[in-house]
Amino acid sequence: MNIDVLGLLLALLIGAIAGYLAGQIVKGHGFGTVGNIVVGIVGSLLFGVLFGSFNFLNSAMLNEIVGGTLGAVILLFAIGLVKKTV
Repeated sequence: MNIDVLGLLLALLIGAIAGYLAGQIVKGHGFGTVGNIVVGIVGSLLFGVLFGSFNFLNSAMLNEIVGGTLGAVILLFAIGLVKKTV
């Protein structure tokens, strides 16, 4: 099994940035630093599955961060709705 450590670290960094930004956008529904990082990573995956590649900017890294942030915002909003009904 060949693990791409650099790719994994880059994915974690992008997820961390996306989670932080989503936590700032959706105030009151954040989960702290570590929780927001996890939400950012899951949100990035969610955005990729639902919408595919986000290619509006000239930088691949910025495209990933924006897409991950949008996915994390969607995820935080959905979690907030579920928490309100429970």
